[in-house]
Amino acid sequence: MPTQQHLQPSARQLDTVLEQLTHALASNAPDDAAALFADDSYWRDLVMFTWNLRTMEGRDQIRDMLTQQEQAAMSAKFERDSAEPVSDDGQGLVEGWFRVETDVARGYGHVRLKNGRIWTFLTTMSELKGHEEPLGVRRPMGAEHGIRRGRQTWQERRQQEQAELGTSEQPYVLVIGGGQGGIALGARLRQLNVPTLIIDQHARPGDSWRKRYKSLCLHDPVWYDHLPYMPFPENWPVFAPKDKIGDWLEMYVKIMELNYWSSTVCKKVSYDESSKTWEVQIERDGKPMTLRPQQLVFATGMSGKANVPSMKGQDVFKGEQQHSSQHPGPEAYAGKKVVVIGANNSAHDICAALWEAGADVTMVQRSSTHIVRSDSLMEIGLGDLYSERALASGVSTRKADLLFASLPYRIMADFQIPVYDKIRERDADFYNKLEAAGFMLDWGDDGSGLFMKYLRRASGYYIDVGACELIIDGSIKLKSRTDISHLSEDAVVLTDGTELPADLVVYATGYGSMNGWVADLAGQEMADRVGKCWGLGSETIKDPGPWEGEQRNMWKPTQQPNLWFHGGNLHQSRHYSQYLALQLKARQAGLPVQVYGTQEVHHLR
Repeated sequence: MPTQQHLQPSARQLDTVLEQLTHALASNAPDDAAALFADDSYWRDLVMFTWNLRTMEGRDQIRDMLTQQEQAAMSAKFERDSAEPVSDDGQGLVEGWFRVETDVARGYGHVRLKNGRIWTFLTTMSELKGHEEPLGVRRPMGAEHGIRRGRQTWQERRQQEQAELGTSEQPYVLVIGGGQGGIALGARLRQLNVPTLIIDQHARPGDSWRKRYKSLCLHDPVWYDHLPYMPFPENWPVFAPKDKIGDWLEMYVKIMELNYWSSTVCKKVSYDESSKTWEVQIERDGKPMTLRPQQLVFATGMSGKANVPSMKGQDVFKGEQQHSSQHPGPEAYAGKKVVVIGANNSAHDICAALWEAGADVTMVQRSSTHIVRSDSLMEIGLGDLYSERALASGVSTRKADLLFASLPYRIMADFQIPVYDKIRERDADFYNKLEAAGFMLDWGDDGSGLFMKYLRRASGYYIDVGACELIIDGSIKLKSRTDISHLSEDAVVLTDGTELPADLVVYATGYGSMNGWVADLAGQEMADRVGKCWGLGSETIKDPGPWEGEQRNMWKPTQQPNLWFHGGNLHQSRHYSQYLALQLKARQAGLPVQVYGTQEVHHLR
């Protein structure tokens, strides 16, 4: 390890700033600590200091957090990770990695200095002291060597746990929803020794994927989609089909020894203020049961609460009607006329599969859609973080997750706009042809493209894997710049007077907020207490202000005690499950949890 005098100047500069920050906090001098930050600075904290997911913007917010979180701040020690290089662009921007430790936890972080002051600062909790995961040198022995009477085998202990949890022993955490989010969180909690039960209405783990439309596959690449502890094999396809993902999830549940009840429907939940526990009425294999966990997690997915529009004439239409989540596949519709209402991912996938099966299919586009070609997204949008190229340059999945997290949402669009400008230039001919076919394109309200649309509203885009060419050449018929007037007995009638004969209408109209599940199971009052899930408050389409700075209600404390939400894509299920699991473990272990900045409710749905 080089001595201080042999360090590169940027490493010495970073060491000095981290030492000054440690000293200021230890001295309970939040003003001095805040002075180390630039005027336009951002401290994004994932649980380490705030017991929350929170971004402090500017010195005043940083000072306020450090003042209120005095106990954690005063014990904090920051140290640069000497195993990681410090980058210096030669124009005043220095980047590096550091370790951080408080009285109760260890963490990791990333910092960007601009002209000597902290510009962006990421702190993430990695583990709780005294409650470390049994990894590496702490891994369990497995086989119990020696001889003694009455001992149980690993399998016998596992069978006893499965027989008791949920019956004679109550879970500390109940997770409603057994898709990728629920099982990723379940795996994290199991490693932290938190008694956890996952329930899901389907017959088998993975059915939430298997039972979707035939052509469904991941549009994100494999490097982006690993689950905790068990990355996909190196020969796993770049874009996994739905049934392959379903089988992987089922295998994961078994290998990670998760307590998972399939064929289990949640009927009603209520919270007992006096005991601080939930009463959850379920039906398992047709039999009623009651569970009483202390913590309740809705892992029902961002694409779980189907949004089915109400339209005049739906009761008189004689053909089939189905939401995209209910669409079984194209086989039964060869030679039939199908109208798909919507123009985002599911709409494109379903239209393309129907065309392949010989259906006469029309897409009705009522609002503009952002389109990005898959190969361009892979190369330009994701290649530096999630690809073989990234791995070869030393960017592991964990490092990629942290780099992505290190950009505060307030300024993330500034980094995304040049990426999508480059994509727009590269694929200009493709976009010209698509617009010539009548397709309404957009690039987000500010030109920042797919990721910001996803974070702001989780809708309004399609990653093109071929369907756009069918729109360009007319194989998929397109009606845009219009809306639905009503349904007749045998057609969809548009506001411009066009009648689209239909045997099937597919509503590819997206999904509602996750607190809609709370309304269904616990009542509208509790759902309104929690408020809308997802979005940043960016004051863009479908993401009303005020500015939140983090995803509304996701992976963090809500206004309803002991109620949590866990959702998103595979990347988010992997990354944020760690922080949610640590918050739940801290409460189970009785640690002194002091939440800073619990989110206010501005929108109900």
